[in-house]
Amino acid sequence: MSYLNPPLTAGPARSTAGPRRASYWIALILFLADQAGKYWVHEYTPYAWSQAVTGNFNLVQVWNYGAAFSFLADAGGWQRFFFGGVALAVSGWLAFMLRKPLSHLEMWGYALILGGALGNGVDRALRGYVVDFLDFHARGWHWPAFNFADMGIVCGAALVVLASWRQRPRENRA
Repeated sequence: MSYLNPPLTAGPARSTAGPRRASYWIALILFLADQAGKYWVHEYTPYAWSQAVTGNFNLVQVWNYGAAFSFLADAGGWQRFFFGGVALAVSGWLAFMLRKPLSHLEMWGYALILGGALGNGVDRALRGYVVDFLDFHARGWHWPAFNFADMGIVCGAALVVLASWRQRPRENRA
């Protein structure tokens, strides 16, 4: 078979190699940005440090031994391995899912979740906790501090939900 003359197909061939490759790049870039931010904050600022950037945003250094919103943070240490294992399992599943044919929204969503899961998973493996450094607040109320990995997970989940909503009407019409 010649690469110059590919075999004819019934319809136009649609390659997903480009978007799939881009999704892995998205995951890698998010992972690296997250690790760089955490490294800078962890190495160059003291624990519990806070620096106002705007009227509603601070850079901080806090450690999260639990999951979202410090869930199970005081559980005695076993949660480090549990959440690390969950991050590893989810990362493996997402890497597998990205090999399947997906809509672009699903692919980007899974890529963001993958990058975030790896970012927080590496923190748990190396430090035993996740470094959070973004603190938004208004009128004395602070949203729990978070990091780039957390943003990737939330935005990725939103894209996956959006993709499922966009697909549902087509399925109902069939």
